[in-house]
Amino acid sequence: MNSAYLIFAVLFWLGAWGMNEWLVRRHFAAPAARRAARIAVPLIFGITLLVVWECVVRGFAIPSILLPAPSAIWTKLVGSVPTLLADFRQTFLKSVLTGYVFGCGLGFAVAILIDRSPFLQKGLLPIGNFVSALPIVGVAPIMVMWFGFDWQSKVAVVVIMTFFPMLVNTVQGLASASHMERDLMRTYAASWWQTLVKLRLPAAWPFIFTALKINSTLALIGAIVAEFFGTPIVGMGFRISTEVGRSNVDMVWAEIAVAALAGSIFYGVVALAERAVTFWHPSVRGGQA
Repeated sequence: MNSAYLIFAVLFWLGAWGMNEWLVRRHFAAPAARRAARIAVPLIFGITLLVVWECVVRGFAIPSILLPAPSAIWTKLVGSVPTLLADFRQTFLKSVLTGYVFGCGLGFAVAILIDRSPFLQKGLLPIGNFVSALPIVGVAPIMVMWFGFDWQSKVAVVVIMTFFPMLVNTVQGLASASHMERDLMRTYAASWWQTLVKLRLPAAWPFIFTALKINSTLALIGAIVAEFFGTPIVGMGFRISTEVGRSNVDMVWAEIAVAALAGSIFYGVVALAERAVTFWHPSVRGGQA
């Protein structure tokens, strides 16, 4: 055991903790300074975790097959860029984005259709809750048998995982407009379509974006897990399962890092779109204050 690494990890952690406490408690007058502080706090925390991780692995001499150091993962990541890009293209660009668009789009369209039919609403929502509870490890092999080993079967899994969260949230969002607001629209002789576009759909946007944010992570998880059950010799899930069998753990962590980065950026893009569309909502206005 090398105690110098452990001492440095403790000191670095205490220093980062003190810096974050100062940034959180400091009230900046300039909006740019407040935004910079909000970005700096999670950035410092993330860097601190990586430094402590590196020091713990080196200080306790943990074997790389159990837990590789961040420096080893970075070295593997830099040296495997072509492979990682091919896996990213297969899993994220083909499977995740395609399935996400189809699943969320179909969920939204069906929610609009069943909004006018109480029979469909009461019939589909329980089925949606049932399907949402199905384990992905049971659905993925069936989709592979139906649609083949290429990315189309992963798209089918992603569609199943994202369809019903969007359906349920959209239906709840459309029902969130109060009776007083709907009565006011009737006094203006507004049609169902005008009420939907001008009242109920704007009221549903927070619910819809909640589903979009949830689905941004579910889609990536679903595509990666689905690749464990059959895929061409490319893809994040294929690479993870293969390299685990080879005890090439640093490559596994490199794939995990790419997936985490892609998922975080995807979630961030959806969150930025939410702030642009629902700028009037109290939660968004409160966060901008």
